[in-house]
Amino acid sequence: MGDLLRRYEGTVAPMLAFDTDVHVDHAEGPWVYDAAGNRWADFACGTAVANLGHNHPEVIAAAQAQLGRLAHAGCVFRYDSMVDLAERLRKITPDGIEKFGFANSGAEAVEAGVKLARYFTKRQGVIAFRGAFHGRTMGSVAYTTSNAKYRENYHPILSSVFVTGFPHPYRWGMSDDEATDLALDELARKFKHEVLPHNIAAFLVEPVQGEGGYYPAPPRFLQALRDLADEHGIMLVFDEVQTGFGRTANWFAADHYGIRPDILVMGKGIANGLPLSSYGASAEMINQWPVGAHGTTFGGNPVACAAAAKVIDVMEPLLPNARDLSKRAFERFADVQARHTTIGDVRGLGLMVGVELVSDRELRTPDAAAMAFISAYGLEHELIVIGCGPDGNIIRFIPPLTATMDELDTAIEVVDAALTEYESR
Repeated sequence: MGDLLRRYEGTVAPMLAFDTDVHVDHAEGPWVYDAAGNRWADFACGTAVANLGHNHPEVIAAAQAQLGRLAHAGCVFRYDSMVDLAERLRKITPDGIEKFGFANSGAEAVEAGVKLARYFTKRQGVIAFRGAFHGRTMGSVAYTTSNAKYRENYHPILSSVFVTGFPHPYRWGMSDDEATDLALDELARKFKHEVLPHNIAAFLVEPVQGEGGYYPAPPRFLQALRDLADEHGIMLVFDEVQTGFGRTANWFAADHYGIRPDILVMGKGIANGLPLSSYGASAEMINQWPVGAHGTTFGGNPVACAAAAKVIDVMEPLLPNARDLSKRAFERFADVQARHTTIGDVRGLGLMVGVELVSDRELRTPDAAAMAFISAYGLEHELIVIGCGPDGNIIRFIPPLTATMDELDTAIEVVDAALTEYESR
């Protein structure tokens, strides 16, 4: 392991931030293993990617079968796995999402979705929401405000991007309704003082903020965006890169809200580990995007598309289990919160659970040291959990949909024990 680290440091660009020092040799289901045979339950799911666990046998078999037929096309010719996937996506995405494009990563899909909105509306402005994470490419970083470090030394960033508030009820010390009113008031001031609505191509929003702190949008907030979009001809773009493909115990977070996006952006869990992302819109909209207006060399790779089609087949019957796991997780964390003053808030949707750690409940003081302690304790007790939020104090508890109830309970017990030790120091 020491030799691997030395080789890594001698050859690989150092900017990647790893959540652990684990050197993985292989993985299966919820478990990752090092070369010595030590194992950890991966309740980070490769940052919400391996929603079916690692190396799901049916997904691997589908990818291997396609690899034996065709590995790359590069937009030179058409192939069936892309069409098969698009047909499946049409069945599971919200009403009105009818045609799909493909890319390699969530950031690329975000940029494609915004390009589509700009092309269709003939407008340039984008409204993004404070605390969002939409990627780190030079375009998407203009929409990302989960942490200022992602913009460090990259200014000037893309223009005509207007950032406004996203409701953070716990952090603001407010009810959902109060936080929604405050965020909508800021948006109204944005339209009054900075940019008129007819200049805005898109509202770009995560239904549940991910990197920014696992904040589900209050339903009234998303409905207000839908209403404003309809009133002013603005495209409502849902970034469901992290929330999609069963992560919220439905196909998409939009299913919980019953609110229709004009453009849907997808990634992460779509192919359970293979690099793929997608964006979808109505046929009316996307058909106005002419040949050559956007493109990709590797996006929609035949092997990744075959894997993603199988992900959808495998995931369908697992969604009820995900709902059971979600109910259990929130019940168990409510009990843990009642016994540990370090937990200020437990929130989320489905199997996207955020546990905010504080040093003072009354003041809601972020406790990043607690997050670091729990992460280290977990590694000593066969569990991987990672954090999020601008202060680094929120556990993002994201088990695979294939986890058993016993595996879920064991993971929460490790967090509980870590809190006990942390608070007794």
